[in-house]
Amino acid sequence: MSSPAHPIGTSPVLATARRAKEAAAALAPLPRSARDAALVAIADALEARADEVVAANAEDIVKARAAGTAESIVDRLTLTPRRVAAIAADVRDVVALPDPVGEVVRGSTLPNGLELRQVRVPLGVVGIIYEARPNVTVDAAALCLKSGNAVLLRGSSSAYASNTALVGVLRDAVEKAGLPADAVQLVPGEGREAVHELMRARGLVDVLIPRGGASLIQTVVNESTVPVIETGVGNCHVYVDESADLEMAVDILVNSKAQRPSVCNAAETVLVHAGIADRFLPRALAALTAAGVTVHGDEAWRAAGRAAGTEVTAATDEDWATEYLSYDIAAAVVPDLDAAAAHIRRWASGHTEAIVTKDTSAARRFVSLMDSSAVMVNASTRFTDGGQFGFGAEIGISTQKLHARGPMGLPELTSTTYVVTGDGHLRD
Repeated sequence: MSSPAHPIGTSPVLATARRAKEAAAALAPLPRSARDAALVAIADALEARADEVVAANAEDIVKARAAGTAESIVDRLTLTPRRVAAIAADVRDVVALPDPVGEVVRGSTLPNGLELRQVRVPLGVVGIIYEARPNVTVDAAALCLKSGNAVLLRGSSSAYASNTALVGVLRDAVEKAGLPADAVQLVPGEGREAVHELMRARGLVDVLIPRGGASLIQTVVNESTVPVIETGVGNCHVYVDESADLEMAVDILVNSKAQRPSVCNAAETVLVHAGIADRFLPRALAALTAAGVTVHGDEAWRAAGRAAGTEVTAATDEDWATEYLSYDIAAAVVPDLDAAAAHIRRWASGHTEAIVTKDTSAARRFVSLMDSSAVMVNASTRFTDGGQFGFGAEIGISTQKLHARGPMGLPELTSTTYVVTGDGHLRD
């Protein structure tokens, strides 16, 4: 996936990337047993050195609170002994997952007798750029090692002490298990220049995966010369069709929006068929209000709100485009399914859309009209998740179309090589 030419320079970032490239070459031929042993060593080391990690994390927490960081962000940043133990348990879960490396995707014997196999191989060097969630440091390293890749980790400066301690534990464990320590590295530097250099290290870094808010992701996509797998932004929709079971629709809507509103697979817009609006809107407003959700609605929703004594904020184009990540939802009534699909295709981010309907033909048409990584039929948008899909773990949720789309498990951290075996074959 990368250019054969390596960037010239001796900066700390490029030096780190070169070491990762060498480590990736050493990892590629290793058997599953060697990679799994390293993951077990990581889990053991996290448990043994949890106090060291928590102490480093406390430095980040003090700085975050002093800077006036919102408590919701501080909570995501916080590591406790219990959370470190849970992270170690997650690493052990990765050990048990099937090994994607060496899997034959397809194969055949050609008419001329040549044996053709398309085989999964590691991507090489994977760079992860992410925000204030130090658990991602371990999750990303574990998934990359399991799939035979070296990993370059660039977390936010707000988690610098935590990530430094974690990567120290990971490197010691990896080296103790007989793998190159440089298979796991923290990108040096806390400023934006280090991130910029990482994004321009084409030929040393094979792929970048940004995890975080829309601003971070778009910056990496727009400025990187290294191939990028775009992840995460979720302007997800729930469409309630004319034939929907109203009780089911309310339950799915509330779960999609309010079960955990700060994540990318939470619903941000609800669209309702005009044929059931008079019966559905009062129920939906009552349920959303009870869940603490503020509705930003069109005139039909505002009229329903006035009738129910519930305030509904007037929706604008900005609302249709917004990934709220909060207890807010945009809402509109549409004349039919095709109008709902047109609205979604205009405003969606390509993440997850849902339809609630008892009409199988309507469900099929809705699915065919969507252009997103996942489409739910009579199910919450919150199911778009590697763990929920049975993948065991995910590196992120891709909203693009090339290489990977949707929840990215271990297979998505591989590429393929064609292996052609002959017996002295010559081409005429």
